[in-house]
Amino acid sequence: MTDSIQALQGRHAVVTGASRGIGAAIAEQLAARGARLTLMGRQLSTLQALADTLPSSAMARAVVCDVTDPAVVNAAFADARQAMGPVDILVNNAGQAESAPLTRTDDELWARMLAVNLSGTFFCTRAALPDMISQGWGRVCNIASTAGQRGYAYVAAYSAAKHGVIGLTRSLALEVARKAITVNSICPGYTESDLLTQSLENVMTKTGRTLEQARADFARQNPQGRLVQPIEVADAVLWLCSPAAASIHGQSISVSGGEVM
Repeated sequence: MTDSIQALQGRHAVVTGASRGIGAAIAEQLAARGARLTLMGRQLSTLQALADTLPSSAMARAVVCDVTDPAVVNAAFADARQAMGPVDILVNNAGQAESAPLTRTDDELWARMLAVNLSGTFFCTRAALPDMISQGWGRVCNIASTAGQRGYAYVAAYSAAKHGVIGLTRSLALEVARKAITVNSICPGYTESDLLTQSLENVMTKTGRTLEQARADFARQNPQGRLVQPIEVADAVLWLCSPAAASIHGQSISVSGGEVM
């Protein structure tokens, strides 16, 4: 554990979608281990609220960024680099999930899911990677989903985007394999987060189930019979950033209680 803490001390980590849920848990764990943080998201107030809760010793800065806009992404990373130095760690966590039968998945829904989940991951990685290459060290952790490892009904657009993230992960991993940079995806199952809250509300509206019934339906997808907690995803990120995971590369690691094996 001491080596893992020392390995992150002073590293500049950018976390997208950082204001709540999985992103906030990741930011908190990185800060606790001495990383310097750039917290990116669409709402400055929520990002700053998180930054204010981090340990006083942590260096954390909030930067507004819409990951779907490449010009905005490039400007946000330039800002982050000027304030905190070159990017060592990138956690592509920004994401969105919407559901609809395929026949009712309109062009706008399809485009939104690919833009935030896949294109956003590409834009941010492209902006951060030159720093890692020039320094000869880096970690890219893409928060994908079990929807990128298997299919789910009524989320074809989201699932397609997350499958794309895994393909991007594998291809980039081959490009940088000899540069002391690792690139991996973490694939959570149903996790206590804002995305889950939205899904629960959708199920209740469409089926008439109570909140407890809807939660139980999601929990049953997990062989352990429970929902994944954000801290469990954050712990996986910490491990991938540690020296112990230096040979873990191009992988899609399921954090789902055995839902995907």
